Amino acid sequence: MIQIETKIASELGIKQDQVEAVVALLDEGNTVPFIARYRKEKTGSLDDEVLRKLAERLTYLRNFNSKRDDIQRLITEQGNMTEEILANLAKAETVTELDDIYRPFRPKKRTRATIAIEKGLKPLADFIMVGEGDIPVKADSFVDAEKGIESGEAAINYALDILAEQFSDDADNRKWIRSYCEKLGVIVSTGKGENSPYEMYFDFKEPIKSLPGHRILALNRGEKEGVLKVNIELDQEIIEDHMIDHLTNVTTINRSYIVRAVKDSLKRLIWPSIEREIRNQLTEKAEEGAIDVFSKNLSALLLQAPVKGKRIMGYDPGFRTGCKIAVLDENGKYLESTAVYPTVPRKDIAGTIRTLKSLIEKHKVDIISLGNGTASRESEEVIAQLIAELKEEGGRQVSYVVTSEAGASVYSASKLATQEYPDLDVTVRGAISIGRRLQDPLAELVKIDPKSIGVGQYQHDINQKKLDESLTGVVEDCVNSVGVDLNTATPALLTYVSGINKTISENIISYRDEVDGFKSRKELKKVKRLGPKAYEQCAGFLRVSESDEILDNTGVHPESYKVAKQVLDLLGYSKSEIKSGALKDLQSRADNYSLRKLSEETEAGEPTLRDMIKELMKPGRDPREELPQPVFKTGVLDLKDLEEGMILQGTVRNVSDFGAFVDIGVHQDGLVHISQLADRFVKNPMDVVKVGDIVEVRVIGIDLGRKRISLSMKNMGK
Repeated sequence: MIQIETKIASELGIKQDQVEAVVALLDEGNTVPFIARYRKEKTGSLDDEVLRKLAERLTYLRNFNSKRDDIQRLITEQGNMTEEILANLAKAETVTELDDIYRPFRPKKRTRATIAIEKGLKPLADFIMVGEGDIPVKADSFVDAEKGIESGEAAINYALDILAEQFSDDADNRKWIRSYCEKLGVIVSTGKGENSPYEMYFDFKEPIKSLPGHRILALNRGEKEGVLKVNIELDQEIIEDHMIDHLTNVTTINRSYIVRAVKDSLKRLIWPSIEREIRNQLTEKAEEGAIDVFSKNLSALLLQAPVKGKRIMGYDPGFRTGCKIAVLDENGKYLESTAVYPTVPRKDIAGTIRTLKSLIEKHKVDIISLGNGTASRESEEVIAQLIAELKEEGGRQVSYVVTSEAGASVYSASKLATQEYPDLDVTVRGAISIGRRLQDPLAELVKIDPKSIGVGQYQHDINQKKLDESLTGVVEDCVNSVGVDLNTATPALLTYVSGINKTISENIISYRDEVDGFKSRKELKKVKRLGPKAYEQCAGFLRVSESDEILDNTGVHPESYKVAKQVLDLLGYSKSEIKSGALKDLQSRADNYSLRKLSEETEAGEPTLRDMIKELMKPGRDPREELPQPVFKTGVLDLKDLEEGMILQGTVRNVSDFGAFVDIGVHQDGLVHISQLADRFVKNPMDVVKVGDIVEVRVIGIDLGRKRISLSMKNMGK
């Protein structure tokens, strides 16, 4: 029996009492963001990433124990339970081990072995296994034309089918072979074709134990597309010898028959099954790695610094249908839109610049957010020319930034976009989304299916249910770590807030419209279906800047308002001073007073007090504001302008197992291979960079024909 709390504590490297506390909190219906933020005293300040892993393992291990109980019940009901089987079930630690134990007792379809048993040849199989007596003579006694047993040799063949299945069902055999394969197995792939993305796998070999996840997924995709043939190579003779040595009754009389049965069992039953299992295990491990990469990239993308207080022009580039333009005010409110045609077939550059100048002056635009899709390169040249002309003419000074437009088309055609902008064309909605992504990446990107955001590797080849669950968790953690303005949040954003589902989100919007905005957090209690538990889970993450209660605009939970007032009193402040910003020295006063003493006098935990002091010092604080802003540009660089040795500044657009892709402003991301990320050995690229980072890189290779740029971050301080 797996002791769940003990096992999870060991796996995650945390204390068992921490696990027990989290399990109790989860079973009470608390969400991971709520536990991470407001129950630190109980969990020992475990962060949301650890809590997610804990919750996932809890579900897995509970399901595992349930499956073990089911298998124990089924074997017992069959009358086949023994002390040995019971002990093996108790020792099993993986689903595969459980399946191995249950295999001999699982109801089978008609196999060669079951057919042989139906013909009455089980006694002959047992006779062969004992290895005493004349086997051919014994076999002759089983000849029966009516049963289809025409000769003694045919009887022996049927009996060996029974033995082959017995060997295949041996759990110890399978466990040893699986372990041997994991240690010494080699993945081999072959293929042929021209200009194939799988060319490196046409004559490929690599040990299983060192095969990285991205190669496993690439091999799987190539095999699925019919380009590659993939299999595992292993010394079969060593396995056969082990299986024979594993048997106790191999004699000179039965050895040749046992060898025949073992070879057949391995070739026909065991190896195809084990190979599938190993391939599935490799895929599962690769998927976990890919999901982890996607999750970390998504988190970094969602938590990029918002560009606040700036008027934005969203620019969605295109060819035949033109480029769509949408102007937004400082708060993301849509002001005006138009279409321009600087690209082929019209190539009206002069008209485009004239139109854009007019909009920039009219609406006092600060930044152009240019989508990085089709015609982006051509549009960027026009924007650079526009900026240069404005500078020469003494007009409004603007800059631009290339923004990922992944998923913008998905959003623009969605039901949500239709509800937000029912009177606007889908292409204009796309331009609005590109502009708003700069103003508030989190609020805009939550409107899109995370899989469409374009920061993963092989995301379409992995388990979609697992991917959805993981990415949903990432978005929830990001939304709740930042906090949400209750009076401006979209339904999409509210849905990710702790304790709020789609129905409650819609009810919040309906109530907000009815009363013309929330005046306090406690008003949430008037929202339909938002009961006490939901209120407890969500209240601390929702901000109401219009409230008379200043704490409603902080991350302090309503359950701690009394403690917050005590803290202010003890440190010589009033609540009214929070809004005026007079609490800048609150931290130093708290340090002088002693956090331990504050904890004793308020009966609140030190972790809660630390978080509370940060919130009181800066109500309405957005943690993303402390992150670096995007790189704003005024000129354009072409791929042909690049030279080896150039030092450039760029933005990390994506991170994979093998390196990072960096936008250096030439409309073609360059690759910093993992070996070029740092002056030291790098095991995981995410130890060095994350999506959104602004980095300095050196150009070390340019392939104009294939439009590939190789970059390095090594020796940048020299």
